[in-house]
Amino acid sequence: MKQVLTIVALIAGILILTAAMMMKSNGQTPQPVVKPASQAGRFYEGDPQRLCQEVDSFLALHAGKQKLSHVAALIVPHAGYYFSGRVAASAYASLSRQSQYKRIFLLGPSHYEWLDGASVDDEHDSYATPLGLVKVDRETALKLQEEDSVFFYTPKAHDREHCLEVQLPFLQRCLDEVPPIVPIIISTDDFSKLERMAKVLKPYLNEENLFIISSDFSHYPSYEDAYKVDSLTGKAVESCDINQFLATLEKNANLGIPKLSTSACGELGIATLMLMTDKRYQMKHLMYQNSGDADSHDRSRVVGYHAFALVKNADSAMFELTDQEKTLLKTIAYESIEGSLNGKSIKPIPQLADYPVLSKKCGAFVTLHRDGKLRGCIGHFGEDVPLHKIVALMARAAAFEDPRFRPVRSDELSSLDIEISVLTPMRRIQSLDEFELHRHGIFIKKGSRSGTYLPHVADEVNWTKEEFVSSCSHDKAGLGWDGWRDAELYVYEAIVF
Repeated sequence: MKQVLTIVALIAGILILTAAMMMKSNGQTPQPVVKPASQAGRFYEGDPQRLCQEVDSFLALHAGKQKLSHVAALIVPHAGYYFSGRVAASAYASLSRQSQYKRIFLLGPSHYEWLDGASVDDEHDSYATPLGLVKVDRETALKLQEEDSVFFYTPKAHDREHCLEVQLPFLQRCLDEVPPIVPIIISTDDFSKLERMAKVLKPYLNEENLFIISSDFSHYPSYEDAYKVDSLTGKAVESCDINQFLATLEKNANLGIPKLSTSACGELGIATLMLMTDKRYQMKHLMYQNSGDADSHDRSRVVGYHAFALVKNADSAMFELTDQEKTLLKTIAYESIEGSLNGKSIKPIPQLADYPVLSKKCGAFVTLHRDGKLRGCIGHFGEDVPLHKIVALMARAAAFEDPRFRPVRSDELSSLDIEISVLTPMRRIQSLDEFELHRHGIFIKKGSRSGTYLPHVADEVNWTKEEFVSSCSHDKAGLGWDGWRDAELYVYEAIVF
């Protein structure tokens, strides 16, 4: 019977492909590919009106709670709404209805297929629920796969999976407009692959995007044991420390708790998120219950549910560049070099009013490469010139004033690779405890002398924090190895693109 079904499926696939090719040859537009709502009527109500009432009733339980600002990610359960709906709603209720995200990354565990990586759905144009369609960002899904082979697409990983689909009705009811989603299913026992996933996804962890990590917590201990083990796991998640999280999962597994099969079924998605974060982010615990709180008939075997929100600290969220702003700055740099070659002055930016961050005064470096080789690099360290203008000026300086290279010629322009490093506003620190190696650049000032090291300098040498600062004090500021100790110290970050 299984062989017959396989043959039928193969024939159906061939017929669909043939039909699509015929439509294309006849000039017809192929019909959108929609993933059906496979969990409607199972994990949540299948009738649109009853589903609205179901979701809205859970959200109403949190109506009086304050909305969170700068939400970067949510950790949300994925059980049937009857059991975990109230906890899930606590996460979604933290979002403002007017929140405008460019895309939403959905990360969840594979319950049916072993992948040894991450399956990103690039096949479907949208996902269906009884409340309508949610678009899929297929372009980003494909881009992830192009960046690292740890991302790929396995249809079976998504066909029956519920952990992502159950999030959609909540998004449809709590946001005025649901942006396209990037559905990702993860399963692997290779930690290095999680690190690769985090490296690819980290640039998307910004104000433009929302990450939703789908995870239940303890599976199948007693009601009392669930509260015990979920409390330990919850504190580890709240720490946002990957080492503490993994150590806690291992410790829980060795506690000898009867029937405990896992402390977090979505641990891979949670771990990936933690690998993407740094001290600019804070994990806020929102709510905990287990299935025994929703249904007390049998508390000998329950599942735990936590909800968390990852928020960016207010001071860190003050300066950030969107993809559009980065693209515009690259255009400004290119046109500045091109204009100089044509004898033109730097032209004004007509859409500047739409991007107020580009008028902030900060430093920037422009680096030029050609055929993988450095072709020029000049920067301005200071907060006296608007960002859009300093990028235009430094682009020209890198192209024509770097004494290490001859000036850029017109025939080289199209082959130049432009890299921009925007320096965030400086912050005075009182001790090295406030300085983070690899994240912060250092600026040392004493009297008329000053010097700086960009953050990436730490990536090139194996120094401690004190060695990093001492070298900058000696080699850049001319203050000697210990001159920084009674100097003014400032930190900043570099947004490199």
